[in-house]
Amino acid sequence: MPDFKPILPKPEDPRLTREVEGVDHLGQVVETPVVEERPLTIYLNRQEIVTAMTIGDYPDLLALGFLRNQGMLLADDQVTGVDYDEELETVVVRTERQTSYEDKLARKTRTSGCAVGTVFGDMMEGLEGVRLPKGQVRTSDLYALAKAINTVPSLYLKSGAIHGSVLCEENRVLAYFEDVGRHNAVDKLAGLMFRDQIKAEGKLLYTTGRLTSEMVIKTAQMGIPVLVSRSGFTAWGVEIARQVGLTLIGRMRGQRFVCLSGHDRLLRDADLTRVADDPKSARRKAAHD
Repeated sequence: MPDFKPILPKPEDPRLTREVEGVDHLGQVVETPVVEERPLTIYLNRQEIVTAMTIGDYPDLLALGFLRNQGMLLADDQVTGVDYDEELETVVVRTERQTSYEDKLARKTRTSGCAVGTVFGDMMEGLEGVRLPKGQVRTSDLYALAKAINTVPSLYLKSGAIHGSVLCEENRVLAYFEDVGRHNAVDKLAGLMFRDQIKAEGKLLYTTGRLTSEMVIKTAQMGIPVLVSRSGFTAWGVEIARQVGLTLIGRMRGQRFVCLSGHDRLLRDADLTRVADDPKSARRKAAHD
């Protein structure tokens, strides 16, 4: 894709951060950029689904991706509109017909505490038919991507306190979204793939967050065969990755990484003598939600 223009973070967007005055360790007055955080309520047709805390960019993609990853919006559901109201802090995804999720709600009695568990259960059910594409991952591409991602201008480098999720193909960055939660960032990618009908075959998902069960499930549901992070793993995340055949790579820093699932996809073609350690200015600490 020689003419493909990647979607990259916009740290210069004044809506996403603000300058806050404080004092430093010497008692001197300083101003520091901090990330914005605002609510966004997502509706599916007439049904209120969730209120997410987000930085506020790409509300349409976040809504589409969240509904898609939660199994509320299926591949054959026809979306007729995505309406965002900035003043009301709401986004409404409209479909041609009632979705399978709305039909399921009509047959259930919901309590105030059951929604999240029901959604997670539906996500697990959706893994039964997952068949991730085979193919290979060159370690030279992994190192090139890690360097590019860690040095591209971003909100993280400007203010910290934020996660990133990046859709990649071979050694190219296709789309890089950030948000206060790693789940929001990956949902924006899912929304982009759903809206633009981007195929998952040959793609790789890089995240700055922990490789938890939910991150593995989202990646598998998106059909992406490789998930990479600078952070570590949870045991259940590894277990599910092995169940669905996902290549799971964590603790990727400089020359080092650990692959706990799907190592058969790795093609070790990199010359490690040419792989430099991460510069201190670009190193991300393991972030927590």
